[in-house]
Amino acid sequence: MEKVKWGVLGTAGILSCTGVGMQKAEHCIPYAIAGRDEAKTKEYAKKYGFEKTYLSYDELLSDDEVEAVYIPLPNNLHYEWTIAALKKGKHVLCEKPIAESCEVAEKMYEVAKENGVYLMEAFAYQHSPYMEALANEIKNGAIGDVTFIDTAFITTFYDMSNIRMRKEMFGGSAYDLGVYGSSFILRFIEDEIKDIKAVATFSDEKVDLYTHAVIEFESGKTAAFTCGMLYEPETNNRHDRFEIMGTKGYIRSGIYQYNLSGKMSYEVYTDEGVRVVEMDVEDNYGLEVEQLSKCVRGEAVPYVTKEFSIRNAKVIDAVLEAIGY
Repeated sequence: MEKVKWGVLGTAGILSCTGVGMQKAEHCIPYAIAGRDEAKTKEYAKKYGFEKTYLSYDELLSDDEVEAVYIPLPNNLHYEWTIAALKKGKHVLCEKPIAESCEVAEKMYEVAKENGVYLMEAFAYQHSPYMEALANEIKNGAIGDVTFIDTAFITTFYDMSNIRMRKEMFGGSAYDLGVYGSSFILRFIEDEIKDIKAVATFSDEKVDLYTHAVIEFESGKTAAFTCGMLYEPETNNRHDRFEIMGTKGYIRSGIYQYNLSGKMSYEVYTDEGVRVVEMDVEDNYGLEVEQLSKCVRGEAVPYVTKEFSIRNAKVIDAVLEAIGY
């Protein structure tokens, strides 16, 4: 398969993950990066192996050599620059959350369809073989029928200048972290949603610092996710966990973080005892870039589908409405 030339809009911190992933992806050429700070853009180009640098996003999108674009910009810029890229005929990998609402996300996918290109939301962890292993445990009946899922993602508090703490940029724990919990749940429960309840605590700037949501499904299954920016600032502290309960047992996270690579594990509890599953996991960011590269070459279709992202956006819409965001 011929390699795909990728461009990146912006010099966001997440490139410490996705930039490395691009270098690891077999069929990705880190071709061009655009930023508004010349020194930083050149620094990132050197660090992650990009061949070209641009000082405007429009210039990069006008480069006919660029086939796919990764957009790690602040949440409030996702719509504008995803639409601009799609209209230039570029395939797009847009960071989560793909949009501030389900309605906006729908418009983005419509433009992708109109221009004959792929749009995929960047949920790197969904590409992990760890997630596939969990899905297979459930499919094979290891814990019977799933009845309840509980998951949490807690990170550090941020300086109020951080985009995660600014409401006009669609910051807050639900947008930044809650989308992980909701998407984890939806990976394993495909039933129709009946109701969503949520509570939150807010900063003085009306950004949610802690949110807890409960999802009720028409089938009687339930799920909950907790997200928060609570640990001391400027630390690497974080807390990622999950538990999937079934009619015959449950699965609990062991060595686990969203987007972790390397050694990971989970534990399966049944009447027969405890079974610990350990595995070595590849770089998730490289896996997602490789997956969309295959889509560009007609070898695959997006693994994180439009339908999945729209469903997830509807959950977050309901959570934000419930907490009065």
